[in-house]
Amino acid sequence: MSDTVARAYELLHAQDRPGAIALLRQDGGREAVGLLGELLLEDGQAEAAADALSAAVAADPGHIPWRRALVTALMMAGRGEEALSQCRDLLTRRPDDAVGQVRMARLLLDGGEREAALDHAREARFLAKGDLDITTATAAILTDADEALAAVEMLDAALRQAHPADPAQPFGWVALGKAWLHLGEPEKAAKAWQDALDMDEADPAGATPLLAGLAGAGAQTSLPPAFVRALFDTYADRFDRELVGKLRYDAPQALRQLLLEHGGLTGLRILDAGCGTGLAGVAVRDMASYLAGFDLSPRMVDKARTRDVYDALWVGDLVGSMAERPGAFDLVLAADVLVYIGDLAPVMEAAATTLVSGGRFAFTCERSDGPGFQLHEGRRFAHGETHIEDAVATAGLTLTHLAHHSTRIDRGQPVPGWIALVVKA
Repeated sequence: MSDTVARAYELLHAQDRPGAIALLRQDGGREAVGLLGELLLEDGQAEAAADALSAAVAADPGHIPWRRALVTALMMAGRGEEALSQCRDLLTRRPDDAVGQVRMARLLLDGGEREAALDHAREARFLAKGDLDITTATAAILTDADEALAAVEMLDAALRQAHPADPAQPFGWVALGKAWLHLGEPEKAAKAWQDALDMDEADPAGATPLLAGLAGAGAQTSLPPAFVRALFDTYADRFDRELVGKLRYDAPQALRQLLLEHGGLTGLRILDAGCGTGLAGVAVRDMASYLAGFDLSPRMVDKARTRDVYDALWVGDLVGSMAERPGAFDLVLAADVLVYIGDLAPVMEAAATTLVSGGRFAFTCERSDGPGFQLHEGRRFAHGETHIEDAVATAGLTLTHLAHHSTRIDRGQPVPGWIALVVKA
C-alpha cells in the first residue's frame, strides 16, 4: 500500500472524506486512482468515477474489484456500450463473478436481449445463492423481463432465510413489492413495502414514495400482462384437463354454434385471439382458409402448436396483435379472453382495425349486473351490458348479438356470462 493510500484511509477513519479525496487526486499512482474512483462512485459522481477507474484498470487490467466498479460507474453514467465491453472483459477473466453476471444481465436486458439477460441473471443467482444483495438484483431483472412470478418465488425464499440484521433486507422487500405489483397484486405489494419500512424507518430502499404512489393509483382497467402470462404458463400443462373436464368449459363450441347460426362461414381468414392451448382453433379450423393465433403465454402457444391446426402462431398481447395487422382478418375469436381486460374500448378499436369490411368479432366474457366493469375476487373482470354496447359503438362497430351464456362452472354453479357477435360495416 502506498503512503498516499495509507494516509487517505487514516483520513477516512477520521471522518475527513473530502480530505481523503483531495489527497488521492494529487497522486497519479494506480492504487490512489483506484481508491479515488471507488470513493467517487460511492458519492454518486459517476462520470468522474468512471474516468478514475478507467485509468486504474488500464494500469492493472487484472484488478477485478476496480473493473467491477468501472462497469457500475459506466452504467450509472449512461455509457452503456463501454459498460458492456468492460463487463464482457470482466466475465472473460472471472466467469464466476456474480456481480459481473448481474451487471451483464441488466445491460443485455436494457439492450433488448431478454433471453441472454435471463441466462446471466440465473447464473448470478446460482453463483451467490445465499447473498441477498445478488438475489435482490437478480429478482429486479426478472421482474423487468416479465418473469415476476419467478422473482417473487426467489425473493420470498431468500427473505425468509435472511439474517434479521442483514442491511439488504429492506431492498429485498422493496423488490418483492415491485414484483407483486407487476403481477397485479397491489395489496401484497403494499405489505412488502410496509415490511421494508418496518425493517428500517430511515427507508434506505425508498418504500415510502412507492406506498404513496400506490395509494394514489386508480382502479385497474386490465390485469398486468405479467400476471396473465405467469398464470397461464403455470397452468398450461393441466389447462385442458381442468378447464374442460372439471369446469365444463364450452366457449369454443358456443362460439362455433353462434357463427353457424349467422352463416357465411367458408374460406375465412381467422384470428384466434388469446388462443390458449388451441381449443377454439380446433373448433373453427374447417371454416378457415387461414388460421392464426396468439397468446401472452409462451407455454400456451407451445401447447397450441402441437395441435397442428394453425397456419401461424406467436406470443403477443391482445390489443397490439390486432392493431398491428390492419385489414388482415375476416373473423376474430376471443374465447373467455376479455375476462382479463376491464375497459373493452381499446380491444374493440383494435378489432375494428384488424377486421376487413364486413368482418366479425365473436367473443365470450363474464357478466356484471352493473353498467360498467368490475374486477371480482377471482381476478377476472365482469362486464355490464352498457359497457359492451358503448365500447362497440365507440369503435364504429355494430353489435348484432348479445345474449346470456355461461362458459364454465365455479364451485358447482354456472358463472354468469355473455356471448356476443360484432360486425364491422
